[in-house]
This record gives sequence, C-alpha cells and structure tokens, in this order.
Amino acid sequence: MSLIPSNSGSVPLPPLFTLKDNHRIRKRVPLRSTVGGENSGKESWESPVRISCASSIDRKGVNAGSYDIRGKTSEKYFSDQIELENLWDDGYGTQTLKDYLEVAKDLIKSDGGPPRWFCSVSCGQPLKDSPILLFLPGVDGTGAGLVVHEKSLGKAFHVQCLHIPVSDRTPFEGLIKIVEETVMIEYTLSPNKPIYLLGESFGGTLALVVAARNPNIDLILVLANPATSFDRSMMHPFSSFLRALPDEHYWMFTSAIKPILGNYIKMAMVKIYDISLSAFLWQLPGNLSKYLPLLSVVAKIYPKETLTWRLKLVESAAAYANSRLHAIRAQVLVLASGNDKLMPSKNEAWRLSRLLKRCNVRVFEGNGHTILLESGVNVLYFIKANEIYRRFSKYDVIKDFFPVSITELKTSLVETWWYNLYIDAVMFSTMEDGKVVRGLAGIPDEGPVLIVGNHMLLAFDICPLVAEFVREKKIMLHGLTHPDLFRGNAALESLAIPFTDLIKIAGSTPVSGRNLFRLLAKKSHVLLYPGGIREGLHRKGEAGKLFWPEKQEFVRMAVKFGATIIPFGGVGEDDIAELIIDYNDMKRIPFLDQKVNELNQGKKNLREGMGGEIANQPFHLPIFLPKIPGRLYFMFGKPILTKGKEKMSNDEDYLQELYSQIRYDVENNIAYLLKMREQDPYRGNVERIIWKIFHYGNSHKVPSFEP
Repeated sequence: MSLIPSNSGSVPLPPLFTLKDNHRIRKRVPLRSTVGGENSGKESWESPVRISCASSIDRKGVNAGSYDIRGKTSEKYFSDQIELENLWDDGYGTQTLKDYLEVAKDLIKSDGGPPRWFCSVSCGQPLKDSPILLFLPGVDGTGAGLVVHEKSLGKAFHVQCLHIPVSDRTPFEGLIKIVEETVMIEYTLSPNKPIYLLGESFGGTLALVVAARNPNIDLILVLANPATSFDRSMMHPFSSFLRALPDEHYWMFTSAIKPILGNYIKMAMVKIYDISLSAFLWQLPGNLSKYLPLLSVVAKIYPKETLTWRLKLVESAAAYANSRLHAIRAQVLVLASGNDKLMPSKNEAWRLSRLLKRCNVRVFEGNGHTILLESGVNVLYFIKANEIYRRFSKYDVIKDFFPVSITELKTSLVETWWYNLYIDAVMFSTMEDGKVVRGLAGIPDEGPVLIVGNHMLLAFDICPLVAEFVREKKIMLHGLTHPDLFRGNAALESLAIPFTDLIKIAGSTPVSGRNLFRLLAKKSHVLLYPGGIREGLHRKGEAGKLFWPEKQEFVRMAVKFGATIIPFGGVGEDDIAELIIDYNDMKRIPFLDQKVNELNQGKKNLREGMGGEIANQPFHLPIFLPKIPGRLYFMFGKPILTKGKEKMSNDEDYLQELYSQIRYDVENNIAYLLKMREQDPYRGNVERIIWKIFHYGNSHKVPSFEP
C-alpha cells in the first residue's frame, strides 16, 4: 500500500528481503520512503531509510500496479478475472509454521526501518473489485502470521501486512496513525468499498481502536484472539518479571513460554488435514520433529528489550480499546481459541459479543493462542459463512457469492467419514433419450437450470445434493432457502451452525421471486423445494408426500428465461431416522408447545394467506431416533426444455399443465426409488462397510441397484 504524500518525491528502494528461489513462499517488499535532499527522486539500493512515519509499499515489487502521488492506482494490479471456478485451489496447507519461521528470520535480518506495509508474492493477484484487507500482527510484529492463509485470502482481497521491526519503538499512538492513514487513503480512493482489518492478538486491539476512532468508515473487523483481556491473562505479569530478569537468564524465559504459545500438534496438522488416518498418524510425528528445532527463532523475534516494549504496547492497546468499545459500529467477527494458554480468549470473545453492536463469535475448542497458524481455522471460510464478505457498501447474497474451494469441500461436513457412512447417497439421472444412468450425466452443464423436487425430513437431502453437484460436475447448486435460516437463533446456535455454514458457503439464497429471477438471469443451476418447510418438517407418516401449492409459482419465471426444468425425487429418510415426536405431538405437550411458540416469534410464514395444509409452516425441531443407517436415493427425471417457449410465459393453461407435469414426474421418481431400492444389495450399512473393507483404497463408489 503506497502512502506517498502529494508533496513528496518517491525513492524506490530494493527488496526488503527475498527468500531462496526454491522456497515455496517468496516475499519481496520494495519500499518507497519519503525522503528529501540530494538523493530525492533517485534510485537507492541501500538499507531502508529511517523516517518518522510509515514506509510505504511499491506494488510493482509484487507484480502489481502502484499508487502514484496523485492517488491513482494502476488497474493491472487486479486480475481481469471476475469469478473463480468452483473447487478452485486455495493453497491451504502448502505454507505452514515452517514457512512462517523462515520468513520471520529474513524479516529480522532486514530490520532497521520504521513500521511498513508489505504484500506477499504468495497472495497473487486478487479478483477484480476485491476489497482491501489490512493484516495487523500480534506481539511478534513480523506480519508473517498470515502465511497459512495468504493464497486463499489473496484471491478475495488485496492483502497488505503490517511489519513492525524488532528494533522499532514506535509508540501505540504512532501505530494507530500508520493504520489510520492507510485506512483514510483507501476510503478516499474507494468510498463505496469496505475495508477489512484482520487483527491477531495485539493487532486485534489495534483494529478495535481504529474502528472506534473512525465510526463513519465502512470497516469490517476479523479478530483472532484479540488481546483486550490482557489484564486477566498470563502475559500481564510478564512485564515486571522481564525487567527484573537478568539478561543472561532470558533464554530460560523464552524456552519456558514456547510450549504455551500455541498448539503445535494443530500447527503440524495444517499440511495433512485431507489425508487418511493411517497417513496422518505416520506424517504427524515427522512434521513435529521438523518444526520444533525451528522454534529457536522465537528468541530472535522476541529479544528481551523488544518483548518488554511490546508488552507495554499491548497493555496500552487493551486499556484504550476497552474504553472505546461503545463507539464501534463496524461488523466484527471474533475467532477465539478454547485452549489458549496465554489469554482467556474464549471468555473474552463472548464478552465482546455482549458489548459490541454487531459481533459474531466462532470458538475453536482445541486451538491455542497462535490460531492463524493452526489447523481447523480457515479464515476465508468463516468470513464467507458469517456473510461479511462483500465487495461494495451493501452485502448482496448473489453478487458477493465466492465459489467453494477444494479445501472448503474436503473439510466440510459432507466429506467426513461418519457422514458418508451414515448417508452414502446414490444419485441417478435421466438422459434426454430417456435412459437412466447412475450419476449426474443427465444434468445439463449450461444453465439456466431449475431443479425441483421434494424435501426430506430436516432437509437431509440438501447437503448430499449440493456436494455431489460440486464434486462431480463442478456446478454450484444455488438452493432457495427460507430467509430465517440465514438469521440464526441463539437457542439453536450450537446445533445449527454446521448446517447453516454449509448452505451459506454452498451458495444458498433466501427464497424470493426476485432472487429466483436474478439466478436464472445469471444462467445458474437453482434448487427449489415448492413444499418448503412444511415438507422439511413433516409429520409422522408423511415421508415422500408433497405439500405443494395448487397453482404454479415458479414455472412462469422458468419459461420466461427458457430454463431447463428437472424434476427429481428423493427417498431414504425412513432408513436413517424414526420420527418420535412431531409437531402435532408437541402441540399436545404444554412445555413443548411453549418452546415451539417461542421459536416462532418473529418468524415469517412465506405461505401465509394460502389455503390448505401448505400454509401450516411453523418452525419446530421434531424429535427423532437415529436408525442403523440405510441409504439416501435421488432420481433426476428427464429434462423438460422450455427454450423457445419464452412467449408462452403468459399462457396460464400452458403454465398450469407444465406445473402438473413437474409434480407428476416428482411423484413418479419417488415411487420408482421406493421400488428399486429393495433391489439394492448395499442398502444396509453393514453391507457397505464390508464392501469398503474388501475394496480398501478403491476410489469407486459403493455399488447400488441397476437402473
């Protein structure tokens, strides 16, 4: 990020550091410094110049455009690519703690200047119109703490990292000024774009202070174990202890704090998150043995004088931030560790959620203080899942959708061994000539496509459907979902988060005519359940029964866009769960009736005013017992083509006939599956386990009935 005052010349300086060519992560940080005198305006290849304000970054050093003194930016910095393909490679796991420590060593060698911004070459070029993300480091000050996430965040954001040299003694007020100057420049250049501040530990408190001092700027804060609980942490007594500790014994202190800095097992797991259990157990000790010797760098990152100074900064920052929390208007996401040995980060996160106006919290029970270097915390994933990723001033669920990456799929619920063991969905589709095949070959690759079918109990069908479309076709299936599932409910939060995260990441959109129009206009693949939550929360004995409106709702719009309509049916919920207490039972039990009424307060009935059972759509959580798993089955019928019939979108008779045909096809698909699953030799869980034992390592799916 360039911070060149308009009355100053610019002096390009050499790279601050460059790692070896064969190293995975190569960082080059050329500096522009505002210096005058006889060398002003000339190239200098000396060490970075010491100045009283922050050095600024020339983006040319990272294959990018740069800001000139008039504040204009070169468009070549941003990729011309507008969207990524589904299952794009986000590079998660290719950079680890080892890279962080090696980069930190190079940063320490090159110190001597003031705090400065840099952008890692690993970040690459962000997509067009990407917002800026400023990374504010923890007590280490290196700015390299984002190394695990650089490649993924570098596609969604223009990433800039703040580096505070080991020898730097800029006071807290000076650091505030450095960040605020950058924020103001970005705000001036792009007033309609949000500015993201990602703060780790000390950087989290700095981000809160900047947000409190600039309430009218569109800031979004992502805080990783923010140090606002400093006065209640183990770090608090360190300052006085360090002052009394003789220099010759300081090595003992750094050796003592290494084990509590983070969860080193979690750090070693970053690179091996997506492999088999046996390979994981084989590689984990090796990774740990590689990382632990490198921790000798800690003493160089934290010399005694530097650590003493930084702890004073943290104390000042925490006091300042806590006194200004009431002034913060920004959206805030707190990523908190449940096993932080340095600070009570989990309790602090919930405290901040009560004091801040717009604050979401995600807790990671097994992680330590260095949460950004540990596995299980994909920053981009949680930014998207909390719906705070946006390119402009207002969040748009369709325009701001960011495709699913390989890591997000592999680490999702649908890729866990127990989920696949329990569900093991089988899918069949129908070709245009009427032939039924296993898989999704009968689904057109090009949209617009409207896929219409029945809901299973508690929406068991959504996850396997969306996952299989991404996995086999690399197609994102945008499900039209009840808006209340996007708003969350504190009482159901612990149960709902894994599911709601998945549907948000997978492109689900609040159901409305406008959103259906926009998705079809984009030639998307859209998933629609006309029965809504009445089918998804059906009563006993209603599995596979349709609760659709009498008149067509979606057909007119599908015809208007010439969309291909694919009716499908799904069965199998009766093989994995037995409904014990349904809505009718709950209404007869006073305690449960009260809970249902409380749950529905403020909820919107999308079918209100309609006649019949379709209008009876209260939210509730039916009580069921898991059964020894059977299997889910899906059948996609023959595509119904409406291309060339756009002029018939106002023909009521044609639309009603088409609607009746779609419903008839869905019911036929359900009946077909109920009959054919009886012929599946692997319908039972035991049979599938035996097959997998004898076919260990075989990538093929477990067989099913022949269509």
